[in-house]
Amino acid sequence: MSNDQLHHLIVMVNQISSNLHHTGTDDEAAEAVAGHLKKFWARSMKQMIIEYADQDGSELSPLSREAVAKLQKPVETV
Repeated sequence: MSNDQLHHLIVMVNQISSNLHHTGTDDEAAEAVAGHLKKFWARSMKQMIIEYADQDGSELSPLSREAVAKLQKPVETV
């Protein structure tokens, strides 16, 4: 993906975070954003935003950074 595509992903995840920030606690909102990304974003899109967050992430909102971090964590089973 190009830098333009990456910029578009950054804008999108920040918009999603802005729309879902009211979902409850910060952790619940981050879970909601991460859930949206898992459900609707292609694997390549998720991988690109994860790599961006790991390398820089400066344009991500705090909620977006937390949500992207949750994409990287393995799902815990009970």
